[in-house]
Amino acid sequence: MSEVKITAQTRTEFGKGAARRLRRARLVPGVLYGHGSDPIHLSLPGHELLLALRTPNVLIALDIDGKSNELAIPKAVQRDPLKGFLEHVDLQLVQRGETVTVEIPVVAEGELAAGGNLLEHVLNALPVEAEATHIPETLTVSVEGLAAGASVLAKDIQLPKGTSLAVDEDTVVLQVLAAQAEEPSGEGAEGDETAEV
Repeated sequence: MSEVKITAQTRTEFGKGAARRLRRARLVPGVLYGHGSDPIHLSLPGHELLLALRTPNVLIALDIDGKSNELAIPKAVQRDPLKGFLEHVDLQLVQRGETVTVEIPVVAEGELAAGGNLLEHVLNALPVEAEATHIPETLTVSVEGLAAGASVLAKDIQLPKGTSLAVDEDTVVLQVLAAQAEEPSGEGAEGDETAEV
């Protein structure tokens, strides 16, 4: 798992106006919380943070005001719905050796059995418990040869050492749906149009 170093500054101004000023300066307002400590309000460099968040559950090494170093993982990220830029981020304080509950993206690989069937991701990400500094980036599942009606359960997914499920082992993660028969085009549609006239 990757660890990204980011320099952050504590902030004392709050509210929409202060947040807008930060964003104009290409900074992102954020909050660091956890371990029963008081939340720390931060401003973080927007571009560096955006690059870091491309990795799911990235471990961020924060240098705060040049005085303290903390480890954190992103817990909630708010983006502008139209432009996609970061508006706010919540970071959870973690320690090396600590176990955290996170959601890991599930990636399917392989070809389904012939027949034009569809693969449905019931869960796009699987909740697991993992050591904070060893969170897997993705979980890869083979769907090679699966036929309609087949399912992949949480217990079927091979987890890295030190990682355990945080959901019921019989939870359906992926399932194969039968291809839908196409509706006949032609006579039926024309008949409906005639009935309306």
